[in-house]
Parts: sequence; structure tokens; C-alpha cells
Amino acid sequence: MNESAKPQAEPKIDELLQTAIENRRLIRLRYRNRERIVEPHDYGIQNGSAKLLAYQIAGSSSGPLPNWRWMDVNLISDVQLLDRTFQGGRRVPSGKHHKWDELFIRVGMATRSNRIGRGGF
Repeated sequence: MNESAKPQAEPKIDELLQTAIENRRLIRLRYRNRERIVEPHDYGIQNGSAKLLAYQIAGSSSGPLPNWRWMDVNLISDVQLLDRTFQGGRRVPSGKHHKWDELFIRVGMATRSNRIGRGGF
């Protein structure tokens, strides 16, 4: 990661988000005072602030689950890496990824080999 463009996240949260994405690990976190369990997919800068694009699979939500969530990293707290992994990138209907000002890390696409032996949540 470019050190001059470090996200405005607490160092521990920054480290946990990057580790989770790199290792395809589910995370439990608190966002806007709601506990959520998410697959972290993209982490970077959008419109000048650090954001996480995650696929929420469980926990509290104002909308239907599972579903995609944009999260302002400055509003994330209580991040915990879970022992569960996920398959990797998900296909989006448009087939296009979001445009970032700067992308720090993106989860790799799911492959046949990393789908074997993975149960549901």
C-alpha cells in the first residue's frame, strides 16, 4: 500500500480489514451501532474517505440480508476476524466493479478449488 495514501482508519482496524480480505475471512464488526457479519470485498478511498465494500450475511440490518453494504471505515468499531472463510469475489449483475479513487485491496474471485469444502453460514 502507498504509505502517503494510508486510509484514515485506526491502525488496528486497517490491519484487520486488510488481513480479512487477503485471507477471505468473515468479520464481525459494529457499524452505525449495529453488529454485523460481513464478507469484506473491497477497501479503499472513495470521495476522499476510507470505505469498505462488504457483503453482509448476518447480524442487524435495516434492509434485507444478504446484501451489499458500503461502510465508512471511520464508523466501524469492534472488528473481529472470524474463523470462517468465504469463497472470494462475487459476480455482480452489471459485471463491472466500482470505481475507486484508490483501491488498497480487493478480494480475489472465487475459483473452483476454493469452493470445495466450504459450508454455508
